Amino acid sequence: MAHYEISVIPGDGIGPEVVQAARAVLDQGMESFGYSLGYTDYDFSADLYRRTGRKITEEDMDEIGKTDAVLFGAMGLPDVRDPEGLELGAQVEMRAHYKLFASLRPARLFAGVNSAVKAKNVDMLVIRETSEGMFAGLHDEHAPSNNEATDRMTITRATSEKLFDVAFEQARARKKRGTPGRVTLLHKSNALRSNVLLEKVFDEVAARHSDIESNKFYIDAGAMYMVTDPGRFDVIVSENIFGDITSEIAAGLIGGLGLAPSADVSAQHGVFQPSHGSAPDIAGAGVANPIAMILSAAMMLDWLGQKNGDGQLIAAARGINAAVEQVLASGPQPTDLGGTASAQEVTEAVLDAVRSIAHVPAAVKA
Repeated sequence: MAHYEISVIPGDGIGPEVVQAARAVLDQGMESFGYSLGYTDYDFSADLYRRTGRKITEEDMDEIGKTDAVLFGAMGLPDVRDPEGLELGAQVEMRAHYKLFASLRPARLFAGVNSAVKAKNVDMLVIRETSEGMFAGLHDEHAPSNNEATDRMTITRATSEKLFDVAFEQARARKKRGTPGRVTLLHKSNALRSNVLLEKVFDEVAARHSDIESNKFYIDAGAMYMVTDPGRFDVIVSENIFGDITSEIAAGLIGGLGLAPSADVSAQHGVFQPSHGSAPDIAGAGVANPIAMILSAAMMLDWLGQKNGDGQLIAAARGINAAVEQVLASGPQPTDLGGTASAQEVTEAVLDAVRSIAHVPAAVKA
């Protein structure tokens, strides 16, 4: 049995609560599916920064990078800012340090969950570039001013080619599971020079993946189509800010951020976290929806399994996803979906479902 070391960064607000739920599910998975994980906990929260001035360093990230993956809760508190007025978020530093250029953000409408739109079939993957775009200039020198502030959007061929290759690879894998196998670029090449290059590189990469359908929309029209006709999308890929916004739209289609997992990845490193924030207003109330964090943990298992050829991890990821699907279909429902269940009750239901699914004979599962 292969063993994997996981760095855990619970963060702020509801972060520690949802991480605790995900670890309980991972621990049950170890018992039910037969894999081995070890955890090392780190505190790089905004609360720590407020109390001590300490935040994540290059040395910290070098140490964390020696482990196999990072499980990340949620970070940031509205009243804790750095000297430039930005919220603290170690995930931004980790994206740059580990060159995590792709954020994979699946959005699937589960049975038992009401959608804000009429569509009944929503199953898409938004891939957000995370290292450049509108984040390219985060470390540029900036003279404080009350009259003017400038951000920089930069697109490079090298990163775009890697990003689009991932998008087509994901579409090819999803097609085997029954989705259309289509990649859609959302861009703004009619107004932004950087996006002219983005579109050009996309066309070149699409030509190399001719077995997978591709199309393109301007970001404004594409955002509208996501709401009016979400079934047309399979894999969506875009630059940093556009991808950030469209992934939130996708979450809105499937019941909210409480159901939206994510994985920030490169070929070597992976950071897995829910798409939601720290929600300090409900921290400690026991009502935080743990599903997005649990699904992020399942994404971690699948990524490690695919990376290392470990079938036990891949099977465990599928089992956890099936357990979540079962709970959402039959209850108990978390409060953000209109139910009355506490975070603990939802977690216990997922644990029970994992146990049940793990004991179903393989022929029946297939």
